[in-house]
Amino acid sequence: MINVTRSYLGNKAKFLGYVDSIYATGWLTNHGPLVTELEERLRDYLGVRNIILTNNGTLALQIAYRALNLTGSAITTPFSFVATTSSLQWEGIRPIFADIDKATWNLDPKAIEARIEADTQAIVATHVFGNACDVETIAQVAQQHRLKVIYDGAHAFSVRYKNHSVFNWGDISTLSFHATKLFHTIEGGAIVTDDDALAARIRLLCNFGIVDTDIIDGIGINAKLNEFAAAMGLCILDDMALILEQREEIASRYEHQLGDHFDLQLQQADSQRNHSYFPIALTDETQLLRCRAALMDKGINPRRYFYPSLDTLSYVQPQIPQPESRALSRRVLCLPIYPGLPRHVQNTVIETLLKDSSHRSQPQAERIWPQVTAGWLVEDRANLSAPMCKRIY
Repeated sequence: MINVTRSYLGNKAKFLGYVDSIYATGWLTNHGPLVTELEERLRDYLGVRNIILTNNGTLALQIAYRALNLTGSAITTPFSFVATTSSLQWEGIRPIFADIDKATWNLDPKAIEARIEADTQAIVATHVFGNACDVETIAQVAQQHRLKVIYDGAHAFSVRYKNHSVFNWGDISTLSFHATKLFHTIEGGAIVTDDDALAARIRLLCNFGIVDTDIIDGIGINAKLNEFAAAMGLCILDDMALILEQREEIASRYEHQLGDHFDLQLQQADSQRNHSYFPIALTDETQLLRCRAALMDKGINPRRYFYPSLDTLSYVQPQIPQPESRALSRRVLCLPIYPGLPRHVQNTVIETLLKDSSHRSQPQAERIWPQVTAGWLVEDRANLSAPMCKRIY
């Protein structure tokens, strides 16, 4: 089965070289040399002031809330992975959902103010599918209402806004380095902040509040990354240029072939994408289920990200329904995209989706395409079939 993603493992010999160094030192965890090296290299690669590695992205969110001493409620997006909401609820912070922008699929800054309550202390927004939020407008809203801002940047590794890392916005940004992400440490995550005092507090929270062997300064938890995970991260970081290049190539091909037939996410102005996902929005849930079944019949497993809309979850009720998120969650399907995805699999994805689109959205006569080849990729011409053809007039 071809899945939405396939974990990139990097150079095996290089990884085993790091493993040999771990065996030589016997240092497995507790801020070992590989974790330290990875933090330093990520700080430079991303262009951020402080980055603290954690053992997963969900704990990164929970520690972010603790570090900022959040209580009461937080305004958040209903269109994200469940951890964005469940981490708030787990920490005793009441999620209040504001709807998403219909085009960018991110939390809509215009929807935030109407949802602020007396006990609201923060905004928790997600850079959905690696598309940067409207960070400047969110910053204005937060400043006006004295709210903290936390960005769930699980999808946004290497994303830049106005030539700077998107993680430089907000009080804290969190990252996920799960094996499904374009950069990963098998399991892992990170917290980014430009506040040095806050970074020091986060480090304590990640290590039981331990200052040194004789001093414990407050409550903490174990969120430390281990050396084997850091070794994987170091290997993959070396290959990031290749990973991003191949993802961009696949995404560009999908967009060229599918962009006129399905709704695509609108990129935030002045931002760069990392192509961590390739989502399309179909006409309705009926078409989504039909296309998903057709792809699965051919050994391809697309995913419904993100379904259901988080404002429908039973453990966060009561909530005011968020119509844009609910409607979009029933329409979005993520297509396979990862380095090494075979060209013939890409062809099958495109052909299958366009066959459904052309057969059901247009009259029979409209499916007889003009014999025009200008604009086709040369390597595709031998594989052209009627459903794959795209109007260029």
